[in-house]
Amino acid sequence: MMKVLAINGSPKNDGNTAQAMKLLLQQVQAAGIETEMHTIGNKTIHGCIGCGRCTEKQNSRCIAFDDTVNELIPKMIEADALVLGSPTYFSGINGTIKSFLDRAFFVTRVNGELMRLKYGAAVVAVRRGGGTVTFDQLNKYFQISEMTTVGSCYWTVIHGMTPGEIHQDLEGLRVVKAAGRNLAWLLKLAEHGQAAIPKPEPLEPARTNFVR
Repeated sequence: MMKVLAINGSPKNDGNTAQAMKLLLQQVQAAGIETEMHTIGNKTIHGCIGCGRCTEKQNSRCIAFDDTVNELIPKMIEADALVLGSPTYFSGINGTIKSFLDRAFFVTRVNGELMRLKYGAAVVAVRRGGGTVTFDQLNKYFQISEMTTVGSCYWTVIHGMTPGEIHQDLEGLRVVKAAGRNLAWLLKLAEHGQAAIPKPEPLEPARTNFVR
């Protein structure tokens, strides 16, 4: 069975970010797809220190810190799709999910491109402005990992201040629900066609910089 893992970067278990993510996941569940959601914004998660030991060890774990990141990396690898949600802090993702994503996505990249060809959807809650910047930041993690980014009828940014106010943003609700339906449809297509159409092999890595 296909599975979707959702990671809520907000410190609130039932704030606007979480409520928006649950709306998206309801559309996925309605298609018979399993979902699982974790709130990480209330955890203490250290940022990446660039030690490179995860590259050396090749055990799909962060070697520097044994915390929520290592708890969820196996679930990320197991899942067919990843939903990331963040509130908007100073026109960007909040610090906890930034630390989580930097470490988790680096580990999965250097241990065999483990998120490659999965699906990703981003959900953002915002009071007024900065939501599209936050949305773009979340999608960058999908795009660098060769994941397919799920679209909607607008950017999946929903507005509200106090918990529950997002339900007054009728257009935002439509956008989030449409993203959930589109994700479910893509997963069903993948499930139907993966036996018939093999995945493309990854290209040989080539790294360059711009300093002579």
